[in-house]
Amino acid sequence: MSEDLKRNLEQQLWNIANTLRGKMGADEFRDYILGFIFYKYLSERMEIYANKILVQDKMHYLDINENSETGKEYLEAIREEALEKLGYFLKPSELFSQLSKRGTGGNFILEELQVILTNIQLSTMGTASEEDFDNLFEDMDLNSTKLGKKPEARNEIIAKVLSHLDKIDFKLESTEADVLGDAYEYLIKQFASGAGKKAGEFYTPQEVSKILAKIVTTGKTKLKSVYDPTCGSGSLLLRVAKEVKDVTNFYGQEMNRTTYNLARMNMILHGVHYRKFDIKQEDTLERPQHEGMEFEAVVANPPFSAKWSANPLHMNDERFSQYGKLAPASKADYAFLQHMIHHLAENGSMAIVLPHGALFRGAAEQHIRTYLIKEKNWLDAVIGLPANIFYGTSIPTCIMVFKKCREIPEDVLFIDASQHFEKVKTQNILRPEDIDKIVSTYRERLVEDKYSYRATLDEIAENNYNLNIPRYVDTFEEEEPIDIDAVAKELTEIEAEMSSIDNEIAAFCKELNISKPF
Repeated sequence: MSEDLKRNLEQQLWNIANTLRGKMGADEFRDYILGFIFYKYLSERMEIYANKILVQDKMHYLDINENSETGKEYLEAIREEALEKLGYFLKPSELFSQLSKRGTGGNFILEELQVILTNIQLSTMGTASEEDFDNLFEDMDLNSTKLGKKPEARNEIIAKVLSHLDKIDFKLESTEADVLGDAYEYLIKQFASGAGKKAGEFYTPQEVSKILAKIVTTGKTKLKSVYDPTCGSGSLLLRVAKEVKDVTNFYGQEMNRTTYNLARMNMILHGVHYRKFDIKQEDTLERPQHEGMEFEAVVANPPFSAKWSANPLHMNDERFSQYGKLAPASKADYAFLQHMIHHLAENGSMAIVLPHGALFRGAAEQHIRTYLIKEKNWLDAVIGLPANIFYGTSIPTCIMVFKKCREIPEDVLFIDASQHFEKVKTQNILRPEDIDKIVSTYRERLVEDKYSYRATLDEIAENNYNLNIPRYVDTFEEEEPIDIDAVAKELTEIEAEMSSIDNEIAAFCKELNISKPF
């Protein structure tokens, strides 16, 4: 039942999103539709929570007269409890359903909507949830001409969207499954598929997220903490949570302001309490926000081969100082890797997605690779993925897995999953069986011909710490032996046939009294 609910909700939300599609780009209308969905979600949670408080008084939240003295007393009492439990507060008149009704009735609601969205943030001022709600709706410019040239036109389209959304039941009181959370993830994925190169800024394909999540939760049913230093929309953090019974705390950092807002919305909408997540907005490499902290699970899909400062002052930074060299300014892949390892707990697991070049490039990257394997022996596995599975880039990628306390320190597991996928339109997709094969091979450290191999540390040293997967997993396919006599006979027959054709053409040319073409 929950699967049907989810699919139905996904389709309804995507249809509503397309109401705005003709007026702006995918990344722009994404911010509006996800923001409106989030506002509706906050409203429904507020109303459900307030109604539970009011059960003993045999009344509903919408029954409260906001202007009466009694009503004000009720609101103040509910406000106090809501800020502690939910982290925010909305008055009955500010609820999504009420504003939608006013808009459907032909009222001008643009200014009122802006005030309500601002009030949600203001309600948290001075509370523990203030940072989590700060400027959450800043990307929803209700005065943008992209919504309509005149205020009346903008009001009409927004009232229409709100009206459509108001008819959808988010089933928040259902305990079957995280139906709305899954639908929200579906929308983010749909926007990513149409965003081209920008998609990589906020979304990791779900199939890759599953692999990372299953790897770092191997052997665990609970996690004290999970961390993503380039968390995008927060989807990868939430994916890790689906692999265990409980995650005590979520941590992340994101440089892009719009994506940072999306991550916080995503956390709250998936029911993660505001006290359980700490998402920061800053440049992770230049201004890390979780210094001195270690995490049990660390995952990331950082921007591939991004530029960074590589400032020599970083050699005094604990994240980089022990290696003796910094990652090159033109490629920050190893800088992200070093940052993540620095934050990895002794009993933790880490999985990072990188371009294939990170496995074999020389100079400083080779130096860092050598240190990680030879001096620390932290590399646990290297997994080669198919090309063209990420939005906006077709390059082949890999997953590198690290542990500070490895169960089997004598070897490193190499998996070549590059040929195991399904092509769907222009994108390559990892099928469920492909994901299961990667994960089971990793967890059981299986060796399979042309798929996986356990390389000893001596073998890796002999290869000068070059981790290029074909050096360890032999995928060479022998060609069938060629029958020289049969080929010679075939060539003789072809030559005879060509001679016969030449004679026929010559005869035709003679009849037509024209020159032969040869």
